[in-house]
Amino acid sequence: METKRLQILDANASDIDTIIEIESHKDNRDYLWIGTYEEHLAEITDPNHVLWVFKTKETAKIIGYALGRLDKASEIFELRRIAIVEKGLGYGREVMQEILRYAFETLKMNRFWLDVYPDNEVGIKLYESLGMTREGVLRQNYKSERGFLDQIIYAMLLEEYQQMSNLFY
Repeated sequence: METKRLQILDANASDIDTIIEIESHKDNRDYLWIGTYEEHLAEITDPNHVLWVFKTKETAKIIGYALGRLDKASEIFELRRIAIVEKGLGYGREVMQEILRYAFETLKMNRFWLDVYPDNEVGIKLYESLGMTREGVLRQNYKSERGFLDQIIYAMLLEEYQQMSNLFY
């Protein structure tokens, strides 16, 4: 997959150390779970997961990654993680639009969802601007070094994507 400025590529074992660095980056680590090498390797080989890295077309540098989980029987795509180290350049929007397109048009999913911590204001603003619906809050659902954290659920259905997709492209 690709966007105007990025290549979105299937991750391989040689990308895992970079993925962990992105997860551990000071601007990302409070907003997502940091996986181990073994966990990411298992995700790469699991047909029910997709693990991508994002490279700029200009420099071929990895600037982010995403992890999705597929429930093919129920036609659900869960975006488990997305992180970008070069912030404020619009890469997140480009990638999210392409992931939504892939989930709904290529994989033929009916539902796309993710969770986000309430203090991830940039992510929340992006998801809402893409037309995702805030479905609810899982209160104190995750225990981290920062304490018990709520998780807000955002989702989009196929019919909503079909109405919004003309705004994407």
